[in-house]
Amino acid sequence: MRVAALIDPHHPQAGDFARRAEQIGVSSLWVPEVWGYDALTGLAHLAAGTDTIGLGTFVVQLGSRSPALLATSALSLQDLSHGRFHLGVGVSGPQVMEGWHGVRFRRPVQTTRETIEIIRAVSRGDRLTHDGEIYPLPLPDSQGRALRPLVRPDHVPVYVAAMGPANLRLTGEVADGWLANALIPESAEVFLDPMREGAARAGRSLAELDLVAPVALEITPDEASGDEAARRHARGYAFTIGAMGSGRDNFYNDAFARLGFADAVAEVERLWRAGRREEAADAVPLELGARTNLVGTEAAIATRIDRYRQAGITTLLAKLDGPHDHQLAALATLVELTRQDPAA
Repeated sequence: MRVAALIDPHHPQAGDFARRAEQIGVSSLWVPEVWGYDALTGLAHLAAGTDTIGLGTFVVQLGSRSPALLATSALSLQDLSHGRFHLGVGVSGPQVMEGWHGVRFRRPVQTTRETIEIIRAVSRGDRLTHDGEIYPLPLPDSQGRALRPLVRPDHVPVYVAAMGPANLRLTGEVADGWLANALIPESAEVFLDPMREGAARAGRSLAELDLVAPVALEITPDEASGDEAARRHARGYAFTIGAMGSGRDNFYNDAFARLGFADAVAEVERLWRAGRREEAADAVPLELGARTNLVGTEAAIATRIDRYRQAGITTLLAKLDGPHDHQLAALATLVELTRQDPAA
């Protein structure tokens, strides 16, 4: 099992953090993209100061760039990093796409499929034509031409942040990896079964994908502190449940419902939308904080790591807070724990 970490490349000591993470055995660093700094520019900065560590986006919002531009940007980073780049993509949601990017949020699964098809065509160096429903290229009835990319062909691993069954099936069919938001390893089959269906449709197995589970990492000195940390992380989900959707579409809440938390999530959302934010946070089930993260003593975390391993997760993507020295110490402990034989 590999250990990865989220990083803010705009932190003044980001370069030093990246080099030290590389030295302690962290396999890759991932940069988020929401409605602030873009993910790709910061990764170019990190690529220049490191040698072996992988570099990924968590995640680039599909529709914010044309598929061809996304492909050439990814190939630029693949070239500059000497093959260490991983392109994490996701469809985001209508609030961000229509409010921030001015792009209609429509047919997200088809958009994901066609974007990956175009990325693969550009990565092969093919003259770009695409008979798509979302992205027909060249545009029909236009002066567009089918151009051949002016980049060196290379493979760009594509990771999809998928939560819904249709997008999970697509991920199993065409992606190199999965970014598994809101994963509870004890209920992993809710997500993995659709991916297996997609993989089988493409004549391959789920073992061919890198399954990445993002987890908050917080190592505590005792069980009581671990319980407090789990409750704090559970409370943090109130924003996700109450504010990360449009009222009609909330992909996180749909996923939580499939995991068995439909009634609890509906109550949290109701309280949040009524302006009762503290009550909403208190109403989040403790299991969402404890089971979707790595919080607690080293022994408790080792047990949770084994659960993720048994579920088939291949990479743990750690999200950390605090000073860099503290984060690096936690990452070093996590690397060591993942290397232990669970049967010993």
